[in-house]
Amino acid sequence: MLFNSLEFAFFLPIVFLLYWFVTHRSFKQQNALLLLASYFFYGWWDWRFLSLIAFSSLVDYVVGLSLANAETKMKRKLLLSLSILVNIGFLGFFKYFNFFAESFAQAFTLLGEPLEISSLKIILPVGISFYTFQTLSYSIDIYRKKLTPTKDFVAFFAFVSFFPQLVAGPIERASNMLPQFLNRRDFQYHEAVNGCRQILWGLFKKIVIADNCAKFVNIIFEDPSAHSSSTLILGVILFSFQIYGDFSGYSDIAIGVARLFGFKLMRNFAYPYFSRNIGEFWRRWHISLSTWFRDYLYIPIGGSRGSTLLQIRNIFIVFLVSGFWHGASWTFLCWGGLHALFFIPLVLMKRNRTFLHSVKTKWLFPSLKEGLLIVFTFSITSLAWVFFRAESVSESLLYFQGMFSNSILTVPEILRDIKAIVLVLFIFGLVFIEWIARDHQYGIERITQKWSSPLRYGFYYGLTMVIFMFKGIPQDFIYFQF
Repeated sequence: MLFNSLEFAFFLPIVFLLYWFVTHRSFKQQNALLLLASYFFYGWWDWRFLSLIAFSSLVDYVVGLSLANAETKMKRKLLLSLSILVNIGFLGFFKYFNFFAESFAQAFTLLGEPLEISSLKIILPVGISFYTFQTLSYSIDIYRKKLTPTKDFVAFFAFVSFFPQLVAGPIERASNMLPQFLNRRDFQYHEAVNGCRQILWGLFKKIVIADNCAKFVNIIFEDPSAHSSSTLILGVILFSFQIYGDFSGYSDIAIGVARLFGFKLMRNFAYPYFSRNIGEFWRRWHISLSTWFRDYLYIPIGGSRGSTLLQIRNIFIVFLVSGFWHGASWTFLCWGGLHALFFIPLVLMKRNRTFLHSVKTKWLFPSLKEGLLIVFTFSITSLAWVFFRAESVSESLLYFQGMFSNSILTVPEILRDIKAIVLVLFIFGLVFIEWIARDHQYGIERITQKWSSPLRYGFYYGLTMVIFMFKGIPQDFIYFQF
């Protein structure tokens, strides 16, 4: 079920009314309702995979309780290994089986020994990469004795399957979310209104920005050789805003919906395209995933400790794994490797922890130096997105080749379409609003607070009309495929 679908427009109010008017006397009843609603929400896509998320939840629930009672270090390691084996095993089979089988066959072909291996018709369960990491972190935190396991079966299952963030994050930690399921929630009008604002802004980013960008991005990437260099460059820029509008839009909607039910999800995006280097970008982009890899992979393998060579090794491991997490394709590994190459100079110059706060300026615009840093960081990030969007490494290289030719100074052909010009204007509007709001949680959180009520609600109604008037062809959220 998509957030931008008619089905969800009916589903959400029904669950909201039942939650606050029927089950409000007991948070345990509310948890049961959320569990049922979340399974219905997930089963709407394919009910057969409900057993998968239920089994994964059951394994980590039992492992968590067993870890608390385990007396020997060996038994604790065996229990943690069971959790890792089940979670990574499911993820590996559904997401990577065909990739490894095909790569194995190609390797033999290159050695002169053709090998035919049949691929399985495996359907990738939506959200498996997200809820797998969520349940896995629960077991790891208990193993590390940083978390006490819960005995509340329903609360734990509701935590794993919580429908706002189930299929595309944020990847929540049990230390943040479980206490919220284990305590009473009271309706707070201010939080609900704030949630509605964030949902509205998320829908604008998804429907107006991302879905309209997708139309032109698909045309350009389908046949790069048919377009000028300037059009290919514009195509990369449009994809940069497509994936940002799509994924950060989803996160805004998820966080806003959670607020309607009295929950606070972690922030997942913090205006990443205003970053001044690649280190700052990764502190602002998909925060729940980057911090997950930091805490459960980067630091355990050594992090920034040890020699420079070991630090470089650790950086490559994290970024390559991050790329592979996104998909079973060499393009994602190239994308991850490219970001590692971008990151290494910062480590060598010991500048990877600079720019820990957003741009501060007395004027509307950043200083010339910071402006150039922002443009440079956005440019290299956008170039890396080519590997993320292209179907193969060879197509990515052809796209790069086409970007640099004599036609680079021409006007992009797609700007002959008035819809493309309107889209560019909307992108400028998005950038302007989020630049003004860069110290706040989301774009329109504070922009209208000092306005009079008629003007404020006029803005909300106007934004709603823009969403309905300029909606593109409905697109699945990009991160559903991960």
